[in-house]
Amino acid sequence: MRVSSQMVIAGAGGHARVLIEAVRTQGRWIVAALTDPIVQGQVMGVPVVGTDQELPRLCQQGLTAALVGVGSVRRPTVRVQLYDRLREIGFVLPSVCHIRSTVSPTAELGAGTVVLAGAVVNAQAVLGRNVIVNTGAVVEHDCTIGDHVHIAPRAVLGGDVVVEPQAHVGMGAIVLEGRRIGAGTVVGAGAVVNRDLPPNTVCVGVPAKPIRSLTDDHVGV
Repeated sequence: MRVSSQMVIAGAGGHARVLIEAVRTQGRWIVAALTDPIVQGQVMGVPVVGTDQELPRLCQQGLTAALVGVGSVRRPTVRVQLYDRLREIGFVLPSVCHIRSTVSPTAELGAGTVVLAGAVVNAQAVLGRNVIVNTGAVVEHDCTIGDHVHIAPRAVLGGDVVVEPQAHVGMGAIVLEGRRIGAGTVVGAGAVVNRDLPPNTVCVGVPAKPIRSLTDDHVGV
């Protein structure tokens, strides 16, 4: 499928700013518009054209590529909703790798996945859709990262790690080789994961241990 040279980013906050820079380093697309329910005016020279209600119109006008410009620090509920909406409208969601990231040619990146400055994705790693590999993070060889996962800045995943969908690995966390992080689980900043972690839990410490379950109405850390 041919991707337009122009794209829209849904969101205009901090994560969107980082995405604008990453897209610009590639030189493949022009970020022509942003949508946001709160921010108005311009962000880094890109106009905020209105709320997400403008997305169908933008797609019809030829901005056929899009990215989710909202980050996540706990559960990625908003990111998942935006991703699904962009797909339903008909946008193409390309993967984007900052020019100063290192991504193995044997790695696989799903639609809408972003690898930011200084990050490393090594040989035969498989990343799902709408994944964030944030600044300076390391995803080692043969890792499997599920859809909508966020690997936060400076987190390090050893070889053969599995991170199930919608999990969050916090800043500076370390996940030892071969471990599995359950779906929806939040690993706290600086934690060291030396054993498999169950789904839908908050896990913190050295070594990382579950401290509480996560439910739909209680997602804070």
